[in-house]
Amino acid sequence: MPAMTLRNTPETTTSRAFLPDLCEARAVLVVVVMAQLVAIVLTLMATYYEPFSFQRLGLTSFFMQWVGLTSAALICALRQRLNRLPLSWAALAVVALVVLNTLLFSVVALLLPTWVDPGPGPVLWHANVVVNVAIAAIVAGVVMRYFYIQEQLRLKGEAELEARIQALQSRIRPHFLFNSMNIISSLIAVAPEAAEQAVEDLARLFRASLREGPAEVPLSQELDLCRRYARIEGLRMGERLRVGWDIQLDPTQVTIPLLTLQPLLENAIYHGIQPRAEGGYVQVRVARDGDMLEVLVTNPLPVTEAAAGASSADPSASQGNRMALDNIRHRLAALYGERASVDARANNNEYRVTLRYPIA
Repeated sequence: MPAMTLRNTPETTTSRAFLPDLCEARAVLVVVVMAQLVAIVLTLMATYYEPFSFQRLGLTSFFMQWVGLTSAALICALRQRLNRLPLSWAALAVVALVVLNTLLFSVVALLLPTWVDPGPGPVLWHANVVVNVAIAAIVAGVVMRYFYIQEQLRLKGEAELEARIQALQSRIRPHFLFNSMNIISSLIAVAPEAAEQAVEDLARLFRASLREGPAEVPLSQELDLCRRYARIEGLRMGERLRVGWDIQLDPTQVTIPLLTLQPLLENAIYHGIQPRAEGGYVQVRVARDGDMLEVLVTNPLPVTEAAAGASSADPSASQGNRMALDNIRHRLAALYGERASVDARANNNEYRVTLRYPIA
């Protein structure tokens, strides 16, 4: 087995689970099926020496099931401690555990009365203890190799997801930065307090985009970033931009991935309000639906899109919108699984984006 190393830090020992939970019903079923398959293979191998015997199959199955289930029970009981070890040590510990358990049952089988003659074939019931231990070591090593590959794939996926999250969090449109700086410079002489507030809002947005920390934050924090962003854009667009907030729950009691709602508001303003000479109204609604959190952002379609049924949208703008939605969709799927969803559609001259994910 190749060397398996993973830095044993508090973060890795608490977040990863190299060994699966063998106490679950599905895992127990897998162990039973695998043990039975090995028993069948060994019984068929014995037909090289003598005719097929259901008696041999029964004894071999009995032995394999006991070894498999007791090994699974031991691994399940020690799972938390094993997962705190580096991957290589955890794998070796599991292999040693299975080998010792097989050795114990082989010795016990030798001490039992030989009331059944299993024949000369390689059956896991008689005096061939060395064969028993060798087979157990090979099977356990193959299974640990499989778990190791699965762990490496999981770590690779997490690294790619983290890179995607960092890319999304650090994505600030250059035109927004330039416009914000121009607005601040124009306000310094005539409205210094407004300029100071804009600087503070812009600093908060940058701090959030460069933040390295938990993937989820309280909804109240995300809403604060959204209001700051809308306030900065309001300085530029004036009365053309109107934002409504319909928050139907306590935002301090639920969490949301950082910079999930803010890009949706940004897209609504950039694609829905900015192209319209008369501006428009953006509605942000957050509500609870059972054990699910539902976030709805609506904005009017630009006049050209509304008249043409959203078929003449700017390709670059549509592509940017899809990229943001795809990033958010991947983040929600990674954090909340298949129950999370992102739905975006144009309907009745307005564009609606709906996020749904389970509340912890």
